[in-house]
Amino acid sequence: MRESIKVGRRPVLAALSLAGLAGAPFIARAQSPIVIKFSHVVAHDTPKGKGSEFFARKAEELTGGKVKVEVYANSALYKDKEEMEALQLGSVQMLAPSLAKFGPLGAKEFEVFDLPYIFDNRDELHKITTGPVGARLFTRLEPRGVKGLAYWDNGFKVFSANRPLHGVADYKGLKYRIQSSKVIEEQIRALGGIPQVIAFGETYQALQTGVVDATENPPSNFYTQKMHEVQKHLSMTHHGYLGYAVITNKKFWDGLPADVRGQLEDAMRQATAYANQIAQDENDRALAEVKKSGKTEIYTPTAEERAALKKALVPVHEKMASRIGKDTIQEVYKATGFDPTKL
Repeated sequence: MRESIKVGRRPVLAALSLAGLAGAPFIARAQSPIVIKFSHVVAHDTPKGKGSEFFARKAEELTGGKVKVEVYANSALYKDKEEMEALQLGSVQMLAPSLAKFGPLGAKEFEVFDLPYIFDNRDELHKITTGPVGARLFTRLEPRGVKGLAYWDNGFKVFSANRPLHGVADYKGLKYRIQSSKVIEEQIRALGGIPQVIAFGETYQALQTGVVDATENPPSNFYTQKMHEVQKHLSMTHHGYLGYAVITNKKFWDGLPADVRGQLEDAMRQATAYANQIAQDENDRALAEVKKSGKTEIYTPTAEERAALKKALVPVHEKMASRIGKDTIQEVYKATGFDPTKL
């Protein structure tokens, strides 16, 4: 290290350029901050967008400027299909992908979060994300070079289409944009629909041009991506959960100085509390804005319609048990008190 400095300026610059890469030694930390590139695919004004910006501010504050977090929103750096590989290669240091992204990575247990109607409310959900089941799931990522830091809520999903969605029969025959998830594919097929995997950032155009007819999202994503401009009907089904895992490149994280890592963990705890607190408020506000626009009719299913939809979709749990792991599903049932036999 001292020899490089004596030789001249070029080796020092080279060392600094490596400091932001996964697993590289943190050279000349006093002269240059550690740069963390935090990439995500949604808008700045969503719960995830606001949570990532909050984390960036807290990280710089708590580390006394030793860390600078650069947030890249709206797929500005990488699209859905590219970002996980970029993280593993060290091109970015942090992501907050939806939990469905871990199935293709080989950690299929995470697809338990995609199962329709497995959580009835946020209390049941948080028993998993803040408890031992969620912690155990994160350990499944580490052999793949990925470390889980926190679970962030977005909200419960609603269906949208260009025709009214009231009874179960109304869902049949539509082409649905979905994210990559075998469980969600099976969910759509259980309704008689046609699933099509399309990147989140390309969904608006796909709906606008008729490549797909329908989709599912929490209201905040639906509104901030302007889907109300190209979807005439929205049904408040709350049939599934969309959440995120904030993850980092494990080699990069383990290579951080211990004091900096502890400060970043503190910043992440605060950011998680903040992101989860505002998620419901953002969804409520988004719904109000959609209603105000007058472009999309919002429908709340009756108790009977919701029960029928639930009965049509919960068999997906058993159908996906061999993929996700029956033990994982049973762990969730036990923690939340859900009993599918009582539908």
